[in-house]
Amino acid sequence: MSGYEILSLDDLERVPYRGSGEVLRPLRLRLGFRPFGVNVWSADAAEDKLVPPHEEDSGHEELYVVVRGAARFTVGEETFEAPAGTLIHVEAGTFRTASAADAETMVLAAGGKEGEAFVPGGWEAVHVAFAQLEAGDAAAGRATMEATITDNEHAWGGNYNVACYLALAGETDEAIEYLRKAVELNREQVMKWLPHDTDLDPIRDDPRFQELGT
Repeated sequence: MSGYEILSLDDLERVPYRGSGEVLRPLRLRLGFRPFGVNVWSADAAEDKLVPPHEEDSGHEELYVVVRGAARFTVGEETFEAPAGTLIHVEAGTFRTASAADAETMVLAAGGKEGEAFVPGGWEAVHVAFAQLEAGDAAAGRATMEATITDNEHAWGGNYNVACYLALAGETDEAIEYLRKAVELNREQVMKWLPHDTDLDPIRDDPRFQELGT
């Protein structure tokens, strides 16, 4: 109860980012930090993937800080080297990705949406949960996933992600029920993902799943 905490970047858990090659170090979850989104991406070797390609369609703008090593960023149509100490500000809707230019590179990313209080979407916990599943601890992964379900605008996403997790874990009946709840909460958003989400392939032939998509 000292009112502060000191830790090292190297103390943060390493979470493989759903098999895509990037490594997430979930700083926000580690601290229980809620004022804005903040996490760390790391790479062990030069040329490793570092920041996943995305455009932040959530409306969040982000600030990336290269805190160790050197990164190679692509923002929009421009690619450039970013040594330690470089800050890159990227507005929402602008494409961004990065790879490591040096070994042992780390990039801190912070972001939020202008004019709105930050509401965690739970995406970090999703990747932690899938890493737990891949490590053989399905029960821990499920507990992590279910903790992402909230009573806010992201509630549909929490239910949808739990459905994906349970589908991959072989829990078909419960996966269908969580997916049904997600559809009830926000059918429009769910239908953007449902037709092509490979996480749901294990239950795609189930008649109950097919009913949800009609």
